[in-house]
Amino acid sequence: MNNAITLTILVITCLISILCFGDRKWFDRLAFNAYQVRWRKQYYRLITHGFVHGNWAHLLINMLVFFSFGGVVEGYYAKYAIGGSASYLTLYLLTIPVSSLLSLRKYKDNPNYNAVGASGAVNAVVFSFVFLDPWSRLYLFFAIPIPGIIFGGLYLWYSYAMSKKESDGVGHDAHFLGAIFGVVFTAIFIPQSFANFFVRLLDF
Repeated sequence: MNNAITLTILVITCLISILCFGDRKWFDRLAFNAYQVRWRKQYYRLITHGFVHGNWAHLLINMLVFFSFGGVVEGYYAKYAIGGSASYLTLYLLTIPVSSLLSLRKYKDNPNYNAVGASGAVNAVVFSFVFLDPWSRLYLFFAIPIPGIIFGGLYLWYSYAMSKKESDGVGHDAHFLGAIFGVVFTAIFIPQSFANFFVRLLDF
């Protein structure tokens, strides 16, 4: 089954998130808090926050996007990647802390800053998909078809610009880093993907 890892991550994320919905203490223990990570050495938060979500809408959107692209990317990894499906699992899990590095630097002295969600890792999967098949269509707002490469460029620009403003309370840094890391990781672990990207990019 090409999506076994995707489904397992999805189920675990839903279970942990639902647990935190009902018990604020668990939310506080697992959330990404840069101050706690830096000064109290609670490094586990760099991973656990990726399995926690703020509310049902946050959880459902992230998991819907992850389910939509994860199975396809997992299939590519299983067939072509160094390490096979294990590399796909590594991509997802490693992106969670990597995508939090800028926030860790920014907010290490702010004990009131908390962040949760799988958005960084989900973006890594989506942008891996775009890198593997740049002209495949994504659906903006789940309705408007747009080629993946164009969506990717606009999304990276938007995430970078919004991360500079820091005005809406969304972790755009994590989104941006997750997307970039997904492409870099895929280029390394599926070596032929780099050349294939340019071949497919010219084949529109």
